[in-house]
Amino acid sequence: MTDTTLAARGVALDLLRDVLRKSVPFDDAFDAHPDLAGLEPRDRGFVRVLVATVLRRLGQIDELIQTSLAKPGLPKAAIHDMLRLGVAQLVFLNTPPHAAVDTAVELAAQRNAAPYKGLINAVLRRIGREGATLAAQQDAGRLNTPDWMWLSWRTAYGTARARGIVEAHLHEAPLDFTAKNDPAPWAERLEAALLPTGTLRRTTSGSVPELPGFDEGAWWVQDLAAALPAKLFGDLRGKRVFDLCAAPGGKTAQLAAQGARVTALDRSAKRLERVTENLARLRLEAEVITADAAAWTPEEAADAVLLDAPCSATGAVRRHPDILRVKTPDDIAKLAKAQGRLLAHAVDLTKPGGTLIYCTCSIQPEEGEAQITRLLARDARVQRHPITPHELGGLTEILNPLGEVRSLPGMLADLGGIDGFFVSRLRRVGA
Repeated sequence: MTDTTLAARGVALDLLRDVLRKSVPFDDAFDAHPDLAGLEPRDRGFVRVLVATVLRRLGQIDELIQTSLAKPGLPKAAIHDMLRLGVAQLVFLNTPPHAAVDTAVELAAQRNAAPYKGLINAVLRRIGREGATLAAQQDAGRLNTPDWMWLSWRTAYGTARARGIVEAHLHEAPLDFTAKNDPAPWAERLEAALLPTGTLRRTTSGSVPELPGFDEGAWWVQDLAAALPAKLFGDLRGKRVFDLCAAPGGKTAQLAAQGARVTALDRSAKRLERVTENLARLRLEAEVITADAAAWTPEEAADAVLLDAPCSATGAVRRHPDILRVKTPDDIAKLAKAQGRLLAHAVDLTKPGGTLIYCTCSIQPEEGEAQITRLLARDARVQRHPITPHELGGLTEILNPLGEVRSLPGMLADLGGIDGFFVSRLRRVGA
């Protein structure tokens, strides 16, 4: 066992603690860990995959641990997390048993938990023998989903569709790209499929900065669903567009590439730094402003407004499995109130005759359909402008009867799936 091997597991243990006990988003915890820079790229990649696997499969892992303990009850938190890392390696990552068990035991010794070495060794050796068989008998999708989420999705979409959502969450999402110009030539160069909406989809992994076209700014990473809203404005050449809550900037780039005069707004100056960096790499231009989109008052309204509202991101679990562990029903209620305020102000920022698009990467109806229903009931200045199947490349499965995009994990399985997303297009009709 090398020092770097043990160091990688130690970082993974810290990250698991930060997410599960401090509710720190995984990406934030990962970027902030002081020891990551000292690891080789391969070890950093292993840390990310290991922690993501634990977060994605937590219900299954905990049931396996409980089944393998000689006495009821779970060990204290740090030991529990060491076991979780070991089980993830043994059952889901095909790590050789001796490596998974030995590193867990050594990690216990390193973290002042030597009295638990015997317990860790016994539990993991048993799971090494029986874990795969036991895991095959589990209801994986349901076990890995918090009860409140399962109930909310079953209520909103029915049992069959909810089952499709939780089963889709068991698998990592493919890597999608948006090309700055014609995507067709990039399909071959990126070894990607060209999807009906123009998104490029790559099923093999790899370092994004090392892929063809990265340095020249030919494309950016953006999920199929996230790429839809900016496509729905029609011809934007020369038009003034506000991109509210713009970070990390994928939609800003789309709007700029379509020839719009874009103002990208976000309340986080730090997150806007990434927008600026992305625009520079892509050789695109936009005005970037740090401000609260619910209170910002420009000199004139815009021809088009895109509000990608802050949300629970429950539609992006395939990419961010920590969402399953850090979000609560209270978060949904708070976010819904903020979304209502943002949406009301976004109407004010849209010129009469202009287009407002509201979207979230949430599959909670409170953050999507309910927001539009309430807005239309209280504000006669806006009307729905239904989205058509033609605008979605014929992907009728993700279009609801009101002409809104409602994609769910589990849909478009033949194309490799899609994130959960809601998009509504509105027209400002009143002065």
